[in-house]
Amino acid sequence: MSSGQRRGTLAVILASATLTVMAGAIIGPVVRQIQLGVGVSESLAGLIITTHGVLIVIVSPIAGLLVDRVGPRRPYVFGLLLYGIGGGAGVFVDSFVPLLASRVVLGVGVAFVYTGVTVLLYTLYAGQRMERALGLRSSANSAGAAVWPLVGGALGTLTLQVPLLGTLTWQTPFAVYFVAIPLGLAAIVAIPETEHGGRSGSTGRTRFERLREFLAVFRDVPAIPAVYLLYFGANLLLYAIVVFYPQLLAEFGITSSGIVGIYLAVNGAAGGVSAVLYDRLLGLTDRHTLVLAAFALWVGGLGAATVAASPLAALVPVVCFGLGLGLVFPSSFAWIEALAPSDRQGSLSSYLASAGYLGQFAAPIVFGVVLSLSGIRGVFAGAALAALAAFAIFGFLLVRREQSGRPS
Repeated sequence: MSSGQRRGTLAVILASATLTVMAGAIIGPVVRQIQLGVGVSESLAGLIITTHGVLIVIVSPIAGLLVDRVGPRRPYVFGLLLYGIGGGAGVFVDSFVPLLASRVVLGVGVAFVYTGVTVLLYTLYAGQRMERALGLRSSANSAGAAVWPLVGGALGTLTLQVPLLGTLTWQTPFAVYFVAIPLGLAAIVAIPETEHGGRSGSTGRTRFERLREFLAVFRDVPAIPAVYLLYFGANLLLYAIVVFYPQLLAEFGITSSGIVGIYLAVNGAAGGVSAVLYDRLLGLTDRHTLVLAAFALWVGGLGAATVAASPLAALVPVVCFGLGLGLVFPSSFAWIEALAPSDRQGSLSSYLASAGYLGQFAAPIVFGVVLSLSGIRGVFAGAALAALAAFAIFGFLLVRREQSGRPS
């Protein structure tokens, strides 16, 4: 590919990466309006946010297997088109069950897009270019986390009269999902076919034998499950911020959804900064050290949340956490690329997506228990202790690695 084609290909991939964040973020600010619009309880309205995440956890391994069979391009394009159809369908519905069904379709689309983006970056780029691309992918995710809630909140305030559809109120933000359809058409042109896919040597083996071979990868490379745990934990702590930080801000009299959105946007922007610099930082040190630094930032930031006494001081935790997140996310993807056999990168990267969304889903449950026991400050104290434990364990393993003389 020419340099211009490479830039166009990367632009399409990075734009797609923001869609995986948008899946929930675009309607997060208008859940209350949706609840009133379809006439359901708060818990049922919450399913509109979480259902697609559950589907991603379930479907991502299937998407990974397909990517390993046929390569990433076609599943990725399919995912984009399905994303646009499932997400945009919310414009046309005014009752709960069809809306929930559309979120199921959206979740399937996100699973294919997420895994497709990951493996495309593995197969189209190598070395320093791949590190740069992975950093930009995390930066794109952070930018989406900063921008899409603001877009959704702004659109949720509009009332539109649309021919044939009538009056749109809470449905308006769902129209943004349609952007995935032209993006999918652009991907058909911009994304080249790769040699990835079509595992050799699998013909004639039983399903049980193929499963045994797959599980043997985890036995032979135990670092892969450790990366999944890292990614799960990062998303668990991220959603402790997303879900519970508004309650902390309420202690300072900050209840406006717009201002709360700014704090969350700062978290995403900080992650974008460190992710953009990721490949340069990697030139100065190694991935292990960057992740250890991220844990230190999380300990300091989450600990600061437990003692923050003003709106200005409340900015410190989201900045520190975001900076750390921008180091952990690309490191996780890069480790899977380095550790996974080339014929199983789709499958093994898909479990990374499942681990991440499982962490997001678990955060309100885990920290909700902490909230009931020790209040909102206790939530962030518990999160800080978890980050401190990760720092201590990872630091100990890193010291032992250095002492054994193995390269980091």
